[in-house]
Amino acid sequence: MHTVVERELEFDLVLSPERSISVPARLTYRTDDPYAVRITFHIGSDSPVTWAFARDLLVEGVFRLSGHGDVRIWPAKVDGRSVICLVLSSPDGDAMLEAPAAAVSAWLERTMRLVPPEAEQERLAIDDALNALLAPAVTDDARLRDAPASDDTPEPGPGPGA
Repeated sequence: MHTVVERELEFDLVLSPERSISVPARLTYRTDDPYAVRITFHIGSDSPVTWAFARDLLVEGVFRLSGHGDVRIWPAKVDGRSVICLVLSSPDGDAMLEAPAAAVSAWLERTMRLVPPEAEQERLAIDDALNALLAPAVTDDARLRDAPASDDTPEPGPGPGA
């Protein structure tokens, strides 16, 4: 069984230093995928946009600049309020977003109470999955039982008239 931690909040999509628009979003964390966080942006369409990246990246970004490439995160003060800045880059372009730092931090704290940092591996149940994958199936056992022993396999010999 797994647990899901979600939080609805408003991100500000920064269009210019003087202008931004509010974008509803949902932060999601699933204990059956313990290394990842997801942010789904509801942009008024039937196809919301979801970004997934490492929870550690977001945790670090609450305190200092983190990430490079497609996802970069850092804390900042904007008009006297604490925000988390998030830059998402794709082939379609870049987006800079700001989220309330207190809301993001509180949500992250809930995820870390469920699965503490460095305990993610225990949640993956890799050993159970490998055992299930590598366990011989009943048909495999029957095939192995009915297979001729290597000593019983006839050797190719000279053909007739040799």
